[in-house]
Amino acid sequence: MGEQDSLARLTPGIVVADLVTLARVPLAVAFLLVPDQGWRLAILGAAGISDLLDGQLARRYGGSRTGPVLDPIADKLFVAAAVAVVALSGRLRPLEIVILLLRDIVATLAFATTVVSRHPRTIPARWSGKAVTLAQMITLVAFLTESGLLRALAWVTGAMAVFAIVDYIRVAPEAGRRLGN
Repeated sequence: MGEQDSLARLTPGIVVADLVTLARVPLAVAFLLVPDQGWRLAILGAAGISDLLDGQLARRYGGSRTGPVLDPIADKLFVAAAVAVVALSGRLRPLEIVILLLRDIVATLAFATTVVSRHPRTIPARWSGKAVTLAQMITLVAFLTESGLLRALAWVTGAMAVFAIVDYIRVAPEAGRRLGN
C-alpha cells in the first residue's frame, strides 16, 4: 500500500472521503438550528464544497464500499434539512416543496424498493442528477438571499428533476451495482 493510500484510509472500510461526506450531517443540523441567513449561506457553501471534495478524494485516493451509499444519504439529509427551513418559512407552497425534493423522493423510494427486494443497488452519479443538486443549491441561495426568483427556480429544479428521473430510469438496468460489490 502506497503512502497516499495509507493517508486516505483511516481504518478498514473508512476513508477520508467518507469523513468529508459525513460532515454534511452536522452541517444539516446546523442549517436547521442557526437562525441567521448569513450563517446558513456559509453552511450551504461548506456542504457544497464537501459534496465536490468527497468525490475528488475518493477518485484520487480510493473510495470505500460504504461511500456510494453514504454520499447520497448525506446529500439527501442536508437537502431535506435545508428545504425544511424553506418550508417552515412559508415562502414556497407545499407543491413547490415537493417538486424541489422530487428527485430525492423518487431516488429514496427506488433505493428502499431495492432493499426490500433484498437486492440493494446503487447507480453511479450521472450529470443529470448533479444538475438537479446544483439547481437545488441555487434555489436555496435564492431563498437565503430573499431573491424574487425563488419560486421560478423551484419550478425549474422540478423540471430538471423529472428529466433526471427519466435519465436514471433509462440507465438503471445496465448501470446498477449491487451493494458490497
